[in-house]
Amino acid sequence: MDPLARLFGSAARLKLLRLFLFNEGQAFPASEIVTRTKTPKDTVRRELAALIAANVIRKRSVKGGPQYTVNARFPHLYALTTFLRTTTSLGDTEMLASVKRAGTLRLVVLSGMFTGAVETKIDMLIVGDRLNEKALENSVHKLEAELGRELSYATFSTEDFKYRVSVYDRLIRDVLDYPNRILLDRIGLERQ
Repeated sequence: MDPLARLFGSAARLKLLRLFLFNEGQAFPASEIVTRTKTPKDTVRRELAALIAANVIRKRSVKGGPQYTVNARFPHLYALTTFLRTTTSLGDTEMLASVKRAGTLRLVVLSGMFTGAVETKIDMLIVGDRLNEKALENSVHKLEAELGRELSYATFSTEDFKYRVSVYDRLIRDVLDYPNRILLDRIGLERQ
């Protein structure tokens, strides 16, 4: 079990905290919380009750049903958010293993939220051949559930990626010119 999950009482509570704190100002219905955290409905209900009792989360009644949001008046909100941001990370091996199921990968580059670069438009650049988009989407959703926020990503075939690099495509330049982490490079990008 993740040491932070032990500290916060459960993995589900940690996922909910990350979801609310990393998406501050957003309100979520219970059904969306279940989907985004990949946690059973009963567990979400129990953890929401505990977080409301701790005054970290607020419940609002709106037309479509109750919605939950972070309590902006929680006295330790900044400290808790900072703590979770600095301690939330998946290992490179875990991330790579997650997306490898989608096909033959040639390049995986992390940017955006993984490096603190705010200028980039995407968090993950994936280049591969015979990629199964549905499997990749499922893998990214699992990563999002662990990280507590949505990831923006782009996929390219090897041929398309090489062409885009040759014409200085803006999206590719945004990733490669700013801070990034290369998880896998079978194209030889680091040598160029």
